[in-house]
Amino acid sequence: MAYVIALAGKGGTGKTSIAGLTVRYIVEKKKKPVLAVDADSNACLNEALGVAVHATIGRLREESLETIRSGGQRPGGMSMEQLFDYQVQQSVIEARGFDLMVMGRPEGPGCYCAANNIIRKYTDKLSETYPYVVIDNEAGMEHLSRRTTHKVDMLLIVSDPTVRGIRTAGRIADLVKELALDIDKYALIINRVSGNEGAELKALAEGLGLAVAGLVPQDRGVFDNDLAGKAICELPESSPAVQAVFSILDELGIPDHD
Repeated sequence: MAYVIALAGKGGTGKTSIAGLTVRYIVEKKKKPVLAVDADSNACLNEALGVAVHATIGRLREESLETIRSGGQRPGGMSMEQLFDYQVQQSVIEARGFDLMVMGRPEGPGCYCAANNIIRKYTDKLSETYPYVVIDNEAGMEHLSRRTTHKVDMLLIVSDPTVRGIRTAGRIADLVKELALDIDKYALIINRVSGNEGAELKALAEGLGLAVAGLVPQDRGVFDNDLAGKAICELPESSPAVQAVFSILDELGIPDHD
């Protein structure tokens, strides 16, 4: 089975950027294929990775339901489950060093749990063929409270440099313990740190019982890339954000995994 790294945090922390750099780290440092999973209904991990999305799990589910309602033809006499399985396999986006699967935004009320459970099923299934899986979860804590998080080897909780962000990270850690989720290890990354605020925020986090994996500095290059429509994974090796994330993952001891 794959070594699974998941990311969590409130909205606006730069969680997806950290997820994109984590995929880049594994591709460059571990030199093994990665399955990247965008489990956020507001899909944007593909933008961080610099790839286009041609299909999402949410949209495929809607199309499958429409086929059932309309009594449409299924190719080769496939059952609906076989057809959907085939479609999901085809929806995986292949890129250099990694593949990407995207949940997307289902249409209609009450669809998110179903789409999340589907992406969990196929992540578990596909993880048997990848050494590493990186999952960018939706913002907040609902995915944890619904117990839709997979078996995770490393949970990276991402916070922005605010007291509110640190306290939200503390609540996420508390929920992990309360629900006894299958997570081997978790740590906090404080993102977009500038000036001397890092030491104070780190002390606050440690006071809440959080292990701080490291600080990622405010990086003008991230803003410039976003403004130019470029992926965060296109940042140069000299980028402070790239260097910080790579150093954090080195220190966390992401293992070599086959």
